[in-house]
Order: sequence, then structure tokens, then C-alpha cells
Amino acid sequence: MRINHNIAALNTHRQLGQANQANQNSMEKLSSGLRINNASDDAAGLAISEKMRGQIRGLEQAQTNAQDGISMIQTAEGALNETHDILQRMRELATQSANDTNTDSDRGEIQKEIEQLKSEVDRISNDTEFNTKTLLDGSIGQSASLGLNGAELDAVRAIDSNNEGTYTIKTASTAVGTENFISAGGVASGDVTINNTTGADGLESGSYTVEISGAVGSATATLFDKNGTEVSTVTGDSASDLVFNDGGSNALVTIAGGAYNGNEGSLEFDVNITSDITVERPDGTSETFSGVKADSNSVMSVDGLELDVASNLQDDATGTVVDVTNNGVNFHIGANEGQTTRLSINNMDTESLQIDDIDLRSQSGSESAITAINNAIEKVSGERSKLGATQNRLDHTINNLGTSSENLTAAESRIRDVDMAKEMMNQTKQSILSQASQAMLAKANQQPQGVLQLLR
Repeated sequence: MRINHNIAALNTHRQLGQANQANQNSMEKLSSGLRINNASDDAAGLAISEKMRGQIRGLEQAQTNAQDGISMIQTAEGALNETHDILQRMRELATQSANDTNTDSDRGEIQKEIEQLKSEVDRISNDTEFNTKTLLDGSIGQSASLGLNGAELDAVRAIDSNNEGTYTIKTASTAVGTENFISAGGVASGDVTINNTTGADGLESGSYTVEISGAVGSATATLFDKNGTEVSTVTGDSASDLVFNDGGSNALVTIAGGAYNGNEGSLEFDVNITSDITVERPDGTSETFSGVKADSNSVMSVDGLELDVASNLQDDATGTVVDVTNNGVNFHIGANEGQTTRLSINNMDTESLQIDDIDLRSQSGSESAITAINNAIEKVSGERSKLGATQNRLDHTINNLGTSSENLTAAESRIRDVDMAKEMMNQTKQSILSQASQAMLAKANQQPQGVLQLLR
């Protein structure tokens, strides 16, 4: 027997310390409801759950951001609703003024109301604000303009609020032909050659008429464009080619010699110009459209840009530059960097709507005003449509963010939260072990006292 080192007591003390520590950890988890209260509980789990918490809080804030965005949109859309009502009243007044039952004095009184309505449209444009940010004065607008060399396009419009930068439009493989041919005087479609569609004096895509008269041996022919304007007149030997020039020495259209048989008539045909058009984006990528028809109604849509194709397309490797400037507001609708959507609202004053100079003091002015106001109504409708589409998108965004936040919270809970029933069971075990260790320590301390029996 040894009394200097009570090994049994030392072992029991160690076990008691472990039981007390385990019991303390269980009580901490039960009182906090968390499985991980500090990094030592689960180092990897702590790192993962903290990253998830950042995502969850970001998603929750993104929902708030989207709701604020909807509030801004509703403010702008409500103001434009009033602008719409004003424009409808102005159109009503223009229609009234266009009727010649009104005297000049009557029209003068109508113009007074028109001036007041125009002033209110400008006031709405300049004074509509959200959180001191002006919405309808063009300060958060977007514009697209033709830069260098505008040969390929007649006009360009920016529709998608996310566009920005410089686009280049190039043409190649331009082909020219005729269609919808109505022959006259013996001249068939194969007898007509389109020589020149390039430059300012070249033929444009569209309908043309050739009035031919004369005898078998001679002919007089006049070329008219789609507007009925005379382009060129040729008089000569019908056995030779009839060549219509552009006012200089450049041939526009050639009718083959001998085709005219002396019967007068109107030769009709459409000039058809097609080209392969490549649109180079600001990021260096490109998209090619094959066989695009040059037409006043031909519109290409690329990334939200509407491009009105020119009616006199020609090969151009340099290309037309389109500059898109965007001062739109960004709605941050995600938990991470770059998860944004942009909204631009263009200027909605009378000058931008092109109604600032309408004058109803004459019948002709009133007629013109009807069309101008119609166009303004369409512009406001387009802007409201864009706002409504963005609001609907943000509604879906909020729903998606809510779902993502909910699922991520569930995942974070599985890592971080404690299973209360399981931990209560563990705490009960550790408590019993602690009590048992205390009892055994008392008995271990009594063992050395047996030495005293040997001294008796």
C-alpha cells in the first residue's frame, strides 16, 4: 500500500473533471440552443455557417432593395399616368380645334389650355422625385445615337436598360435585284439591271416606275421613285441600252437595248437590297444576320437595341458606330457583387415628347398636333410598359429571394442549431457521470486510511 501517490484518487479526479466539462458544454448548448457556440465546438462547421449567414442576411437585404425599387417604379409610373391623362386631354383639344366650326378666337382660348397642360407635363418631368432623386428629367435615362458613318442605319433606339457601350454594325455580301416586276412595252424583268445603290445618289430599296413612250426605233423613258419624284429621263435609240444616270455619269438603272417594242406603258418594279449584317458588341462578341432586307420597315433587335436598317445598304467593312449611354439606376437584388439589374427612365418633358411647339391656333396646326400628341402618347406608353415589366420582374425576384433565404436558413440551422432532445440526453448522462465520479473520489480518498490499521 502507498500513501504518497493515491492513483485511484488521481484517476477518479481526472474522470470527474472530464464529466464536469462535458456537462458544462451540454448546459451551454441547451441554454443557447446552438450546437456551435465557439470555434472549438466545430471549426469547419463554424466557417461554413458564418458564410451561410452572410448569404442569408444579404438575401434578406436584397428583398428590401427590390421592394424599394418597386416603390421607386410605382412613383414614376404614377406620375406618367398623370402625363398620359394630360396628353389625352391635349389630343381631345387638338381634335376639337381641327374642326372649322371654331373661330380663330375659339382656337386662341383652346391654345391657352394647351399651354397650361404643357407646363404641367414639364413640371411633372422636373419635379417627380423618390428619395430626392429626380425620376423623369432624363438624369437616369438611356440614349442611343449614331456615331461615325451612319450608312447602315436610319435610326437606333435603346430598349433594354442594361445596355451600355459602343456597338459597330458592318455589312457584307450586299446583293441587289428586282421583284414584283410588272412589264411594259416588251421590257421583261431580265432586261432591267440595277447598277448603283451606293452613296447619296444611289437607288434605295423601294418601288420604282418607268414611263416609256416612243416608236420602235426610238424611246423616251422617265424613272420615278416610290414618292413619284422624277429621278432621271432618257431619250434615245431604243435599239441601244437605255441608261438612267444619277445626274452625273453614274448609271442607276439600265434597260437592255432592243427590249422596248414601241408599245407605250408603265414599267413597275421593286428594288430589293439584301445584306449580311454583323453587330459587334462592346465586349467583343458579335452576331451576324444573313440576308437582311433594306426596307424602311426592317428593324433588327440585338440585346435590346432596335436598329432601323437603311434603305440603301452597301458593303461596309468599317461599319456604323452606335453609342449607347446609360445613366440608369442599379437595383442590387442579390447577396453578392454584381447581382444587379438596371432601370433607365428617359426624359418625359414636352421637348423630349416633341409637343413643346404644338400650336392649335390654325386648322393645319391642329391637324399636325393630333399626330404629334399621338406619338407622345406612344412614347409615354412605351416608358410605362418598361416600368411595369421591371416591376413584375422585381415581384418575381422578391419571391425567389425569399425561397433562397428560407432554404439557406434551413441548411444553416442543420449545421449551427443543437438537437435539444439529443443534447438533453447527453447532459443527463454527463450529470450522472459527474455525480458518480464525486462518490468514487470520496471512496478513493478513504483507501489510504487503511494504513492506520497496520500501526495498531
